[in-house]
Amino acid sequence: MQQTETPVLIPSVPEDNITDLLEQRVAATPDRAIFAVPDGQGWADITATEFRRQVIELAKGFAAAGIEPGERVAFMCKTSYEWTLVDFALHYAGAVMVPVYETSSPLQIHWIVENSGARAMLTETKDHADRFEELRQEAKNVTLSWRMDEGALAELRALGADVSDEEIERRRNIAVGSDIATLIYTSGSTGRPKGCVLTHSNFVDLARNAAGALSEVVQQPGSSTLLFVTLAHVFARFISVLAVHSGVRVGHQADTTQLLPALGTFRPTFLLAVPRVFEKVYNSAEQSTEADGKGKIFRAAARVAVQHSEALDAGKVPFMLGIKFKLFDKLVYAKLREKLGGRVKYAVSGSAPLSHYLGHFYRSLGVKILEGYGLTETTAPVSVNLPDKFKIGTVGPALPGHTIRIAEDGEIEVKGIDVFKEYWENPEATKAVFTEDGFFKTGDLGSLDADGYLTITGRKKEIIVTAGGKNVSPAALEDPIRANTIISQVVVVGDQKPFIAALVTLDTEMLPAWLNNAGEDPNMSIEEASRNPKVLAEVQSAIDEGNKYVSRAESIRKFVILPTDFFEANGHLTPKMSIKRDNILRDFAGEIAAIYGENPSTEALQTP
Repeated sequence: MQQTETPVLIPSVPEDNITDLLEQRVAATPDRAIFAVPDGQGWADITATEFRRQVIELAKGFAAAGIEPGERVAFMCKTSYEWTLVDFALHYAGAVMVPVYETSSPLQIHWIVENSGARAMLTETKDHADRFEELRQEAKNVTLSWRMDEGALAELRALGADVSDEEIERRRNIAVGSDIATLIYTSGSTGRPKGCVLTHSNFVDLARNAAGALSEVVQQPGSSTLLFVTLAHVFARFISVLAVHSGVRVGHQADTTQLLPALGTFRPTFLLAVPRVFEKVYNSAEQSTEADGKGKIFRAAARVAVQHSEALDAGKVPFMLGIKFKLFDKLVYAKLREKLGGRVKYAVSGSAPLSHYLGHFYRSLGVKILEGYGLTETTAPVSVNLPDKFKIGTVGPALPGHTIRIAEDGEIEVKGIDVFKEYWENPEATKAVFTEDGFFKTGDLGSLDADGYLTITGRKKEIIVTAGGKNVSPAALEDPIRANTIISQVVVVGDQKPFIAALVTLDTEMLPAWLNNAGEDPNMSIEEASRNPKVLAEVQSAIDEGNKYVSRAESIRKFVILPTDFFEANGHLTPKMSIKRDNILRDFAGEIAAIYGENPSTEALQTP
């Protein structure tokens, strides 16, 4: 059994809760800007002292409204400054937030609100409130509800005017480290969402130890980040707590169509993103240069960037490669850096593997993408590549305070400071995911190298066994294929079948530019594109690239392009954009059958 352990850097203080991180930040740097909000064409800073003042003001409102310590408050809102303001205000009021994804359906909202026993519901918009109200009568535990677009926060601040500072100080000190800080529901990719009980110590100890390990990223003068990943997800939620602890200046931009302009004005030093964001930045740049007649230059520059990074790993950059790199740095790389704001040195990436190619490309661009690994049950990161411990293709060594081991069947098991306490009111599910000696069974498959770096190889429940008995991990094929410009999603199929095949969907955002550059009609429908010979050839090229990473027995022999995409609304994606494999296999059973010739009426589907 492989195992690696990294000891804690900062010992736990059992009495501390999340509010202590803000109190300590204000005491250390009262005038440091820890947030910035949009202000015309720029940003207006909010100091630690001002943020604390606003937090306490709102906490008084929650107290005056009747929210008691320990009660749950459901919250549905896009990523914004107000999200974190409400989060800390509830902590100061002694309450427990239950975040709800703003994309959630009425049934999902009802389940989360009812199962958590939430006393109140705070929504941002009429649309959010309407979805909640559809099943409001059945959620009898909810006695209070507010809408932010109707001035709820201002009303709460006014309501709390007579609540004393001493009362809020009393409330914020009730919780100790072992008490519940938040109740976050899993994304539900394998069934009904379960509520993960995350404690104050999970966040506090992880923030303190991660800050020590990532000091070059989060504790340098002027460190800043622009959050656009949803704060309802544990990944961004943890980063917001880490930022308060470390004194990082944080801005927010929920509208990803406005991301590049926001990056240009905010100019962050590090980013938090999923691999799809890095893929889209690269693909957009490639298609833009192709349209300008400079596609060959861009692709040459990209190849040189990758070769340069690989040469750095090998210990020596050949003279001519160094000359080419310097030339392309001025012609290509500098322009891409400016698109990211000009100051980004690091990016923390999670939720899915980033291709080796893009990892090397961005590194030569001057942006180290620090891939990490974690789950809701681990308060986000268990491991992460560090600036001075960096291996492309891995998710890094264990963070301080964690032990990672690989079970006999390849499953990753974890013990450490950020592992959740339990599933909310579900002792059977809790017992099922812990070993007898207290390790959390992640459900993911992986391996550890000689230096203790973790590599994710797949999901235990998603292993495909072909009719010939070959075990195939879908992720090993899907991740490199998904990096292609025109591909949105790919789902590998073939359980108990004679060969491996794939369902492919097209990226509607990137497709028109690609079609135009390919001399095709950029306005053709997805259905037309799914039958277009050039599109089919491009997808086949991506499939061929993915097949390079596996043996012939594991390779994709056929594929079909679906005339639609996968969305959260149709039950095919989780809120963090992971595929719901079981739902997809069920809903596209006919297309899968056609690939294997089991449904003669649909055998005409084009499957190269």
